[in-house]
Amino acid sequence: MKLLFLATLDAILRRGSFTAAAEEIGLTPSAVSLQVKRLEEHLGQPLFVRSGRIAQPTALARELAQATREALAVMESLRVKSTPVVEGRIALGTIRTVQSSTLPPALIEVRRRFPQLVVRAIQGDSDALLQQLKKGLIDAAVVIKPSSRGAGRIHWHALAHEPFVLIAPPDSQGDSLGELLRTHDWIQFDTALVSGRMAAKYLNRVAPRARGSVEIDSIDTIVALVSAGVGVSVVPKPRHPISAVHPVREIPLKIPAHAREISFASRALDRDNRRVIALREAFDFAYAQSSHGP
Repeated sequence: MKLLFLATLDAILRRGSFTAAAEEIGLTPSAVSLQVKRLEEHLGQPLFVRSGRIAQPTALARELAQATREALAVMESLRVKSTPVVEGRIALGTIRTVQSSTLPPALIEVRRRFPQLVVRAIQGDSDALLQQLKKGLIDAAVVIKPSSRGAGRIHWHALAHEPFVLIAPPDSQGDSLGELLRTHDWIQFDTALVSGRMAAKYLNRVAPRARGSVEIDSIDTIVALVSAGVGVSVVPKPRHPISAVHPVREIPLKIPAHAREISFASRALDRDNRRVIALREAFDFAYAQSSHGP
């Protein structure tokens, strides 16, 4: 019997359902049900009284979950007290905006705290990096979390929420997308990317007849083009001072678009891996620092 099965039981009782527990621990509901079945076979007693789609925990389930919480608490306290060496290699994928903004301070933090950990960082778009993560080609990724939440095998850790903004040339007139599109072309953020699809969805909602003449896969390039007067665009608010070099007008959207969530993704089975935790904590630090920046 695996300790993981007991942790799953605890999650079910804390969250109130198999589905909610599955979301928390990064498994499918069917996998959660299978783990419960294996536990019941091992104990020789039911852990839930099932009536249709409703499953009520038995007294045994509650007693077992409580014992599990106490055991996990002891294990966590021992882990925190210990000072193990985090070493070896870890492969990390990041999207382009992360490579030019929060990756450098995150790697500096890794080097400061875990000098024996070697990080191999590669760049890619969110969809491609998630596929590499699922195939085991990389160990973690900092990507845009898809609206579908991704596969149950992935553990998501939110790092930041970035709102979309309308950017226009410094000397432009008008404060709405409709007004600006009368005198400026639309520059589309690449729709092959998650954020680009979100921006296109907003455009179709607010100005369905608008069509762009250029599509770019880099926020920095779009900011430079807008600054030069080539057109206007809707992009996630840049976290680093690209606008100091290429000034633009940043206009809040009157009809809000969905913010994109930057998340640290790892395989669910690796969520407690010390190398993965070290990297995740480094990105937590980097994003906390950037939120207090200029």
